[in-house]
Amino acid sequence: MALLLRVHVSPKLIRKIQLSTVPESVKQLQDELQAKLRLEGDFAIQYEDPDFGNALCNLMDINELPAGRAVLHLIWEENASASPPQTPSDHSAISSIDTASVSSASSFSPSSSTQTYMRSTSQWPNPFPIPIFSYDVELKLRKGNEVYEKAGANLSVTRDIKMEILDKLAQEMFAIKAYPDKNEITSVAQELVSKHPCLKEPGNGTGYDGWATSIKFKLGNYRSKLSQAGCSEVAVNRKRRGEEDDSGSNRFSLKKPKRGEVNFIPDAPENYNDESLENERCILEDEMKKRDKNMALITQKMDITFSLRRKEVVEMQPLVKEMQLRWPALFLKEQICAEFSRITTKDLMGTFMTALDTYSLRLIKLYRVRKAAFRNDMDSLLQKFDEQVSNIVQHRRTISLEGLPIFVRDDETKLFLTCLDTDPVERATRGVTVGILTVLEDYMGPDSQSTVINTAIVLEEDIILDDLPDLPTAFAYLFGLLYGLNMEFPKELKYTFEAVQHIFMELTSTCSQRIRSFKTKLLTKV
Repeated sequence: MALLLRVHVSPKLIRKIQLSTVPESVKQLQDELQAKLRLEGDFAIQYEDPDFGNALCNLMDINELPAGRAVLHLIWEENASASPPQTPSDHSAISSIDTASVSSASSFSPSSSTQTYMRSTSQWPNPFPIPIFSYDVELKLRKGNEVYEKAGANLSVTRDIKMEILDKLAQEMFAIKAYPDKNEITSVAQELVSKHPCLKEPGNGTGYDGWATSIKFKLGNYRSKLSQAGCSEVAVNRKRRGEEDDSGSNRFSLKKPKRGEVNFIPDAPENYNDESLENERCILEDEMKKRDKNMALITQKMDITFSLRRKEVVEMQPLVKEMQLRWPALFLKEQICAEFSRITTKDLMGTFMTALDTYSLRLIKLYRVRKAAFRNDMDSLLQKFDEQVSNIVQHRRTISLEGLPIFVRDDETKLFLTCLDTDPVERATRGVTVGILTVLEDYMGPDSQSTVINTAIVLEEDIILDDLPDLPTAFAYLFGLLYGLNMEFPKELKYTFEAVQHIFMELTSTCSQRIRSFKTKLLTKV
């Protein structure tokens, strides 16, 4: 079984590598890392443990590693002449899976390191890891649990105890998500009472409803404190006196993650402010104007300026054309994937294509069984698929996506656009907010099928990215751009993108009733 690793070699050098098999021991893993990353010197390995909210633990047994993928931190021996690898001078020779976040072409220097607070988990932990409270509170809880076990008597919770518990819980919850939903808050209260039964509330209720309410308000107070301290993610929602929207009303729209974003508006890196980040952006913009671009430098500057970019797209909501002028690197294929990973911690192309291959057969079977419930479009789509005699896997992927908006009753004509190479492109993109344009050769071959000569992504009536190899690849990049630009899903395609978000990418734990019904049908044997 393959193992995908994100390796923190140093604060300035983070690499992503893939091992074809899981090493048999920690020593073998160290040898693999030394060989692949060209490391010299002695180091220990720590890993982010999902059982404890991705807290770091020393790797003592290879079986402790999370299955499939893991985040590692290398701890260098102080007396060893540790030498983290240099970034290769031939940037084009770096493999695509090995370029997650090469931050600098120079060797690591602690004095020049850039510290950035970024969340690394995309899922709310279940069960939630209740933190260790102050020593005196832990003693009282331990004795209270013993009394509850013997006599069923609840602990008399004083104000000091309650404040300590709520403060710690708020900090732990915010570290995972700034705006947890009702179910997530309830899960914390439930786990608190489960771990410390002496805190259970008397009566015939759940025993933790009051705790859930207290946690909700404490978390709100904690966000207010962080907002006053300058935390970007919550400060963006600070309502100023007399502030109105463009319509002149006093309505206030809360800016918070709604589509599984993990790093929505992170704080600026240590030792950086808006002015210094703007200088970094200018360097990045100048680099993009060069014929021979330094891709490692571009990745470094994109990493550093991530907080500034997110602040712009969330607060100012600029047009796509404006983003192309200020952030041209954001529209590079590599950076679309990298930005999606920064926001969600997910591998855009890998996760999407794996899910598409997993569900494509089921989707097509589902389309066949229920095609009578739809207009002739579904029947025509399946007929086109049945006529294919080569490259069946690729056609299966394409038909799976083309049939999705039809099945969830969206308007597929708003998403999948076609035109001939002799037609004006402006006519095909006019009025299109979000779409994928397939350009066909104006010639019908002997097999009565037109040749695809270009596949492009359209945003706000302009072609943003073209010469893409196929429709599934274009769809993945389009999905990544919607996250990178913080664009809303179009109303007429809402359920199509929600299905991809919830089922394919597994970014959200909840969904609409329509997508829940679709998911049930998809996972039920047809």
